[in-house]
Amino acid sequence: MLPLSGRRCGQDRSRSLRCPLMTTPPYQQYPQGVSDKSKVVAGILGILLGFFGAGRFYMGDTKTGVLQLVVSVVTCGAGALWGTIDGILILVNGGVDGQGRPLRD
Repeated sequence: MLPLSGRRCGQDRSRSLRCPLMTTPPYQQYPQGVSDKSKVVAGILGILLGFFGAGRFYMGDTKTGVLQLVVSVVTCGAGALWGTIDGILILVNGGVDGQGRPLRD
């Protein structure tokens, strides 16, 4: 049913549609340039599970995560100190995810 004016969705008097184009970008949950990963979660994972490189795996830096795991296994667990220190530094200074974006707070 047509409204009282007889026009719908941008119709002018000649009944041709004049709908504006959508120019807004799609919804983004996080501001552009900021990671969706949390530095608090990455830091805590690094401190608690540094032996496994869990903080780096969470951040998307699989190369460093695998390296932390290998060093920890080869040194019979002493390499876990690297993951612990890495987790503390992430909490204090922040860091970047696997795509180079800064971690969110």
